[in-house]
Amino acid sequence: MAGGNIRQRLITTGMDFKAGAPFFSPKRDGAACGRQGLLPDRHNTYKWLHSVICCKRLVIPLPRRLVQSSPPKTEKYEEDIVVKPSVLAVVCGMLLPLAAQAAATPAQVPALTPPPIDAASYVLMDYTTGQILAQDHADERRNPASLTKLMTGLVVDHALDQHKIGLDDVVTVGQDAWGAGNPVFKGSSLMFLKPGDRVTVRDLSRGIIIDSGNDACVAMADYVAGSQAAFVQLMNQKAAQLGLKNTHFETVHGLDAPGQFTTAGDLAQISRAIIMSEPAEYHMYSEKSLTWNGITQQNRNGLLWDKTLHVDGLKTGHTASAGFNIIASATEGNRRMIAVVMGGKSSKGREEQARKLLTWGLRDFDTVQVFKAGAALGNETVWYGDKSQVQVGVQQDHALSLPKGEVQKLKAQYVLNGKRLEAPLKAGQTVGEVRISDDGKLLETLPLVALQPVNQGGIFSRLVDYIKLKV
Repeated sequence: MAGGNIRQRLITTGMDFKAGAPFFSPKRDGAACGRQGLLPDRHNTYKWLHSVICCKRLVIPLPRRLVQSSPPKTEKYEEDIVVKPSVLAVVCGMLLPLAAQAAATPAQVPALTPPPIDAASYVLMDYTTGQILAQDHADERRNPASLTKLMTGLVVDHALDQHKIGLDDVVTVGQDAWGAGNPVFKGSSLMFLKPGDRVTVRDLSRGIIIDSGNDACVAMADYVAGSQAAFVQLMNQKAAQLGLKNTHFETVHGLDAPGQFTTAGDLAQISRAIIMSEPAEYHMYSEKSLTWNGITQQNRNGLLWDKTLHVDGLKTGHTASAGFNIIASATEGNRRMIAVVMGGKSSKGREEQARKLLTWGLRDFDTVQVFKAGAALGNETVWYGDKSQVQVGVQQDHALSLPKGEVQKLKAQYVLNGKRLEAPLKAGQTVGEVRISDDGKLLETLPLVALQPVNQGGIFSRLVDYIKLKV
């Protein structure tokens, strides 16, 4: 609700309200406020109960929401929390480092013009929040080329997590992974495996990531799933688990195949999942070279050598039909950005476009923690319970990526479900929603939950609450 609406509601409930006033107080009509002592006869007991019921109190735990002991009987009950930079450190904690938050519906980002990008499609994502800061044709289906190998690596990582394979397992290379004996590999990137070679899973993983070895992908697929076809099924299952609606794989390596496609937006999600779920293996994406069997090859991601950015991954890809693709991730302090560029004009060109996106994102945006898990946003009256109030808040730390300076315009309000809260309540039970807006524009909503359990009260306390609600 806007400030004017709040003022109107306070006035109708008998509360004095002045714009900018630091405190609010109820109008008094001479009725006693609070219990004056035990009264022996029924008449005086009723008078005491009536005085307690009629006495309205207002608690102002700034900067939390305004809390009234008896909510008005309306469809929804809401108040404003004005979140200011000086308050964020108290309300939100501003805890660092920022952990990537669970996938949900990412917040909208206030408009900010990105640099011109010369590519068929692109996306810039804030890793921590999952917000898309800039995009063009993000949902356009395109040939992934060797960016396919990100999903190959993600499936391998899942097999490692499930202890189906180990990094020190030794894989015997089969005939179908022999580059020289497989026409489809002609002219493509290879680890240069031969039939009968014995290679550890760790080295095969490095061959996939650093060398972009198509032969390494086949050897790994055969070992993990028994065949390339079975491994591709695992890749598509993983895509479905991530909620990717515009991605389908037909090969384990990314060489051109009918029906194989993905998008810049989906690739950003895959990259985020890799960084989030592969902390022990992710360092491989930053390795600049690999020597195996006397052959040294350089990582094709030239941004790993960039002096202006701290790029630590992820992958490049190229075929004639796909153009020049790249996914690069860069960090600055506790912040991380992911840039996806598809259909670039050249190897150097794709790097330059990714560099522009990463530089712009790290320079012009802030990643701020706006809510801390378990921190009380307010106290709410509970009816028919063994407690009269319950703290409400959010269950998880929550961060937002905003253009620099926009944090000063942030505003949050929460609204309860229904007219009032009634016991019993469970800790973590959803009781409403938190709405976050920037300069009047809604960015996102979060579940508002009870932070403590409230059991049902005794017969007398429930009777008192019943009378209060009826008077």
